[in-house]
Amino acid sequence: MEQKMVVLSTTRVNKTSDLYKIVDSLNRTLKEQDLMFGLALDKQDQDKMVFTIYRT
Repeated sequence: MEQKMVVLSTTRVNKTSDLYKIVDSLNRTLKEQDLMFGLALDKQDQDKMVFTIYRT
């Protein structure tokens, strides 16, 4: 069965070394709510990260 993910929100934030810990905590805590969180390096600005919230 194919799982469809819908982007609910995307925002750019300043890059910090511990930001992944927050994303990991959100994913572990809210997976039963059908939410998933992503974090990626911004392709245009290496000092920024893109934080995305998905509904699964």
